[in-house]
Amino acid sequence: MVMRTAVALVCLFLISALRAQTADPQLLAEINKVKAIDNHSHPPKLVAPGEKDDDFDALPCDPLEPSDATTITRPGNPQYIAAWKALYNYPYNDRSPEHVKELLQSKQKVMQEQGDNYPNWVLDQLGIETELANRVALGRGLQPPRFRWVPFDDALMFPLKNSSLASESPDRKFFFQRETMLLRRYLKDIDRDGLPPNLQDYVVKVITPVLEMQKKNGAVAIKFEAAYLRSLDFGPAEHLQSVQQVYAHFVKGNVPLTHDYIRLQNFLFRTIAREAGRLGLPVHIHTGGGCGSYFMLMGSNPALLESILNDPSLRKTNFVLLHGGAGPFTKYVDYLLMKPNVYADFSEQTWLISTRKLSEILRDFLEWYPEKIMFGTDLYPNTPEINWEEIGWQTTQSAREALAIALTGMMQDGEITRERALELAHMALHDNAAKLYGWTTTAK
Repeated sequence: MVMRTAVALVCLFLISALRAQTADPQLLAEINKVKAIDNHSHPPKLVAPGEKDDDFDALPCDPLEPSDATTITRPGNPQYIAAWKALYNYPYNDRSPEHVKELLQSKQKVMQEQGDNYPNWVLDQLGIETELANRVALGRGLQPPRFRWVPFDDALMFPLKNSSLASESPDRKFFFQRETMLLRRYLKDIDRDGLPPNLQDYVVKVITPVLEMQKKNGAVAIKFEAAYLRSLDFGPAEHLQSVQQVYAHFVKGNVPLTHDYIRLQNFLFRTIAREAGRLGLPVHIHTGGGCGSYFMLMGSNPALLESILNDPSLRKTNFVLLHGGAGPFTKYVDYLLMKPNVYADFSEQTWLISTRKLSEILRDFLEWYPEKIMFGTDLYPNTPEINWEEIGWQTTQSAREALAIALTGMMQDGEITRERALELAHMALHDNAAKLYGWTTTAK
């Protein structure tokens, strides 16, 4: 009798566990119909033969010392074959060289048929209504309303000579070269030959005009990749008077002392964020793990942003914690979302971890502040075989299935009704982002 009871209990436990790990088919079918807003991506523009797209990221990862791919991002992931089937009618179940060659021919045929509409065609296949494109500039094929621009503004935070910071790692040497180039580009865009001699003029004659130009040119938010360049700990607020001597002395070309330069950066970050809030531009911030084998993980902890998120003078600025603290920091994000001007997306996690693991993280987010969570792919240019289209398909499918698994578990545990589950799915995939950016709030 004891043995039979034990077996019965084990069976009940296994059945319960299995149910919790499986998406309700009807709910998943409804979720798959939702036209999503992709809060974070790096789509490539269409290029002519021999042309290079150098604008898909201010700090591209491909030139860095390579690091091993995770299981999910390796070419052997069966989801990529599924993507080929869905996008290009790939008839095979393997990736033999002959079959992949045939795939690339099929892809090229679709691209030729679609012409400049090809990026829109890709979004149609992915079920994405609007994609926020993190790029230095948009470019051919990437046009509103399907693609919305999110430019990078880290360069405005590093106006002085960056050679000391660049020496901290090979990755940062490359990244600071890019930031210096981008600042020069912004100065040219606002018709300036160089930096002003004092900090007040730098704010008024560089920072404000650059952000206003970005807004005028269609930006819907601005992006910081600061965790690749320094810690996200922006310290206590500094007044202009306390750091203006740092700027005035070192803008002439000398290398600033690290401590002094960090204080200036902290001031400039707050200034940029405050101006973004004035212009109605949410501030996107990379949080959690990043590319490159020299990446400083602990500096990307979103909890380091508390001095920013608790700053009363910045409460009119909305902050989006990109990637939701991907890696070890997702639990911090749960709590940070309580702040009225803080949001998060789960981009990067959609391709970094398995669908099952993603569902666990999404359930946490949804049980805390479901009005603050947004879908994102973090798709990016890659190889011809597994490019932004395939990554976009894989991440979108994983996100929808993970969302369905999380909501199914919440329904089974009596936390929400089926009607509420579908409402939460619409919010995460579309409505939360639409509300944040001031667009139509009802998903199709």
